[in-house]
Amino acid sequence: MSIAQSLAAAIGADQVVTDPEIMEGYAHDEAEWAPYGTPAAVVRPRDTADVAAVVALCAEHRVPVVGRGAGTGLSGAANAVDGWVVVSFERMDRVLSVDPVQQSAVVQPGVVNDDLRRRVAEDGLWYPPDPASAPWSTIGGNVATNAGGLCCVKYGVTRDYVLGLEAVVGTGQVVRLGRSTAKGVTGYDLAGLMVGSEGTLGLVTEVTLRMRPLRTGVEHTVVGYFDSLTDAGRAVAAVAASGVVPSALELIDRFCLQAVDEWKNMGLSAEGEVLLLARSDQPGAAGEQEADTILGCFEAQGAAYAVRSTDAEEAEALFAARRLAYPALERLGPLLTEDVCVPKAQVPHMLARIEEAARRFDTHIGNIAHAGDGNLHPLFIVPAGDEAAKKRAKEAFEVIVDEALALGGTVTGEHGVGLLKMRGAARELGEDVVGMHRAVKGALDPAGIFNPGKVFA
Repeated sequence: MSIAQSLAAAIGADQVVTDPEIMEGYAHDEAEWAPYGTPAAVVRPRDTADVAAVVALCAEHRVPVVGRGAGTGLSGAANAVDGWVVVSFERMDRVLSVDPVQQSAVVQPGVVNDDLRRRVAEDGLWYPPDPASAPWSTIGGNVATNAGGLCCVKYGVTRDYVLGLEAVVGTGQVVRLGRSTAKGVTGYDLAGLMVGSEGTLGLVTEVTLRMRPLRTGVEHTVVGYFDSLTDAGRAVAAVAASGVVPSALELIDRFCLQAVDEWKNMGLSAEGEVLLLARSDQPGAAGEQEADTILGCFEAQGAAYAVRSTDAEEAEALFAARRLAYPALERLGPLLTEDVCVPKAQVPHMLARIEEAARRFDTHIGNIAHAGDGNLHPLFIVPAGDEAAKKRAKEAFEVIVDEALALGGTVTGEHGVGLLKMRGAARELGEDVVGMHRAVKGALDPAGIFNPGKVFA
């Protein structure tokens, strides 16, 4: 009996997909140039018991298994290899409970980020992590990659909001890790270990998330156009040095703005080469003062045009453009996305090195960034079918990874290592620490079935 037949017998044929045309849509995430194969089956479980049965069968047959959320990942972490089983959590999409007193929510992994935000807002709560893919990405995928987003400069990333979780590990055991209380220090932080593990340690089937009170005040938006990436980078460093912690500080270059304009006709690319968008969500006079400080930093670093936006709709449109930058560029052809993070003071130097890599390898690189926390996303645009250009872009990609490490940074700030960053991750971590990773994986995944060959070779 094949693994697909065994799965159908165990959890029902209606939850197992083997049609090659349908499986193609589940076989990979959005990472350009990350390899993938044809799964043996795609499973769409309805509950934790189904997931446990799938893992037990895969462990018994030594068939690798990879979890999948919405497929919006950008590292290849959710990619299948020939003969693997893909577990899609699209049917496990419920918000199980919301506790306004404890300020927490319990959710299944298939819940979409923005859907969760809307649901908890009904109880006066707010879930801060907001990746640019928030309208489509799922909480399970966000947990797997420790996703960040626009607000993380002030409010932190997914790991900061995971109190506890339920997961299927080992050969099908269901475990609860972490806690549901506001405080708790019993044992190792195994829940935190699962966050960002990219599916290599188990499959998360339920998450208990910390919430914050819903923000109700007016946000103050500051807009600055600059003539160069390095000028914009110096403004970012100046904001950090001022002591202000904005609720968002985003960078978009002219090429990305033009792509959004051509798609949505928003008219954003006429003012300068680089746009910085900053926000303060401090209430009252404190917010006014923060916005004034940010504006002063922009002006002092040579902004060609800088202003505090007084039009809430205009401000929302600008941040919507930031979220649209990646899909707008995707319309132009194959797009490889970098994701390095450097200390905030090094942002102008890293941006300069990205520009130098573009010149050196004769490759077009667009730039968007969560600039406020040093998380940069160079975007490599390569004409379809141009293998020489693709080779140059890949070389530039690796050079940028090395330059980020040279400046004291990390090879990935939020997208994860997956398949694309394993060389850089090994260099960043070092042999001893990679050995520790392997030891942890061996303990939690003795059958070696959870997303093998990802993160570290």
